[in-house]
Amino acid sequence: LSQLPGWSMRPDGSIVIATGNDDALGVYACTPYNSYGTAGESQPTRVLLKDPPAFTVRPKEEYFQEVGRELVIPCAAHGDPPPTITWTKVGSAGRSGAQVDGNSSLVFRPLVKEQHGVWECAATNQVASVSTATSVHVLGTSPHAVTNVSVLPLLLAANISWEPGFDGGYFQRFSVWYTPLVKHPPRAHHDWVSLSVPVGAQHLLVENLQPDMSYQFSVLAQNKLGSGPFSQIVTSVPRGFPVTTVPPEPPAMTVRVFLSPPQALTANETARGVLLRWEPPAQFSVALSGYALELRQDKGGWEVLDRSIPSTKTQVLVPGLIKDAFYEFRLVAFAGSYISDPSNTVNVSTAGMEVYPSRTQLPELLPQPVLAGVIGGICFLSVAVIFSTMAACIMNRRRAARVQKRRQ
Repeated sequence: LSQLPGWSMRPDGSIVIATGNDDALGVYACTPYNSYGTAGESQPTRVLLKDPPAFTVRPKEEYFQEVGRELVIPCAAHGDPPPTITWTKVGSAGRSGAQVDGNSSLVFRPLVKEQHGVWECAATNQVASVSTATSVHVLGTSPHAVTNVSVLPLLLAANISWEPGFDGGYFQRFSVWYTPLVKHPPRAHHDWVSLSVPVGAQHLLVENLQPDMSYQFSVLAQNKLGSGPFSQIVTSVPRGFPVTTVPPEPPAMTVRVFLSPPQALTANETARGVLLRWEPPAQFSVALSGYALELRQDKGGWEVLDRSIPSTKTQVLVPGLIKDAFYEFRLVAFAGSYISDPSNTVNVSTAGMEVYPSRTQLPELLPQPVLAGVIGGICFLSVAVIFSTMAACIMNRRRAARVQKRRQ
């Protein structure tokens, strides 16, 4: 054993081979002995070298596909003996309706919303088991349920936070639903109250709750295709005023405002579109990050038109409006992690108005490349007019000369 690097023998007689290679191949027998001799060697045992599984084809990290379409995810491996390929969905029992073809590829035919998530491909033989994972994103569906809903009990209030689920490929909004737990409710079913969450926020402060009463909270996500499932229900009890022997001081009448909404939003029709102007928020605890412009058409649902308006701007031009329609606009402000309430709403009717270009931009002068093109076009037309006039004059002179020769 001393002549073989990495080989050693334990006190119990076992042989340890640190690195398996061709030197380890062969037939082995063990012979025990002591001062009286030996009773013979053991039955022979054969050592064989086998290869653990290794992937030859790995799936990509992510796949995006429309619901109802076909999606095929490849996965292949080799080893000695040849490994077995299995597919499982992480956090779910079974394959959720997916199939595996003869090449060990995972096949979704058709792809459904429930198959969204993380899928794992495992290759296993007698030596070892290896695995790799991929994420499947199903587009064109309603939102998935939010996760990790937590409730922080406050004084007569509760702060609800969550992590958004996949949006289904569309912009999603959230609403918080809550209801008190009453031992003997006046009706068979108690009502839930819903509160809209500002755009982009992942938390909401629910105020005016009763102290020392249990409340249930849940979060609902919605996009243009509909509502997703409610999140898990979380129960919490808001804190009441502490009981002390000294009468508590009356609460202050002023409420701290972290970020007030934009002010004095107005709309004016111009030759290039509808120009919206506003005043910055009157109160904010941190520097403004920017604004988001929302609109809705003909009393429909609110949609975000532009979420990246700089905080230094106080006006924006909105072209691309449909003729003979009724629009409503409002503005929200961002400051750090805070989102203001919407500003006042302004109404715009495009009855009789012209259709403007379909690009929203701040009013400014023409860009330099466009201005250069306009000047060049004007110069070209001027030169063409001059040459045309000169050519007409020359032709008239020649015609007059020919007429005079004929008279002579």
